[in-house]
Parts: sequence; C-alpha cells; structure tokens
Amino acid sequence: MRVVLAAFAMLLLSQAGGALAQGANVPFGGLSHDGKAPVEVTADQLDIDQQSGVALFTGNVRVAQGELRIASPRLRVEYSRRSAEGAGGQIEKMHATGGVTINNGRATAESAEAEYSVATGIVVMTSNVVLVQDENVLAGDRFDVDLRAGRGVMTGRVRTILQQSGGE
Repeated sequence: MRVVLAAFAMLLLSQAGGALAQGANVPFGGLSHDGKAPVEVTADQLDIDQQSGVALFTGNVRVAQGELRIASPRLRVEYSRRSAEGAGGQIEKMHATGGVTINNGRATAESAEAEYSVATGIVVMTSNVVLVQDENVLAGDRFDVDLRAGRGVMTGRVRTILQQSGGE
C-alpha cells in the first residue's frame, strides 16, 4: 500500500507542480478521538519485558483504538510502572517503525516511523511523510498530529496538491 500511495502522491505532485512551503497546518480525520478507548494490537509475534515495561510486537502489526488504525512491521509499546497499590500498567507510548500507515477516518498518512503518546493523543510521524485526505495530497519530513483536536502540522519542505471544487 505504501508504494501505491507514494507513487500516487508523486504523480500528482509532479503533474500539478505542488505548492511549496516550510510548514502547513492541516486537519486530520475530522473525527473525535477517545484516547481512553481500548487498544487492540495484533501481530505475528510478541516479546514482553515486564522488568522494563516494554512489549515488542513484530510482523504484520495492526493497532486499533476507536476510529484510529495503525499498521507497521514493528511496534514497541511502553507501559507505565505500577504504583505500590498495583495501579498502572497503562500504555504510555507506541513507537512504530519499518513503514507506518495511520488512518483516522478519511485521512491516511504514511511515514518511515511514528510515535503515539496515548495519554496526550499526540502522534509524531517522521521521514518521508505522505498525507492523503479525500483528493488532497501533502508531503513533508515531519507530521505532528493532535488526535484530540483533529489537527496536525506538516514541516520540512512541504509539498501539497489541493484540489479545487468546480464552481459554475
């Protein structure tokens, strides 16, 4: 899917010329996100280190939390330490690598890696980021997304194609 999406984005960028900028504020998904919703992770393999509070999922990793979907070959999950009362063990961060696809409603973004801070709802995608929303395409080096607000900032030599609606 990454190859198809990247090829599509590059085709559109090359034909339309694309607008160039240093940074761009963009909506992401438009859906509300519940960071407290259960997180479902599936993968071919799971290695857990309870001492450090880290779980490593590898092979065809898929994550679902509400409307949010993440796919990657590798996912490192960091859990909070348990308190003296036994509370805790909540997911703090998820770090996906090896080519990452994130979907939140009508927006899909791809990058080499992404880190999701579950408590804050912040996702940082880095290296060759491509965002597709409807027919619009945006590419850059880094995409910082606030899932709670449904907004993001693309930085690092941003290129974009924004489709114009036909007005008669």
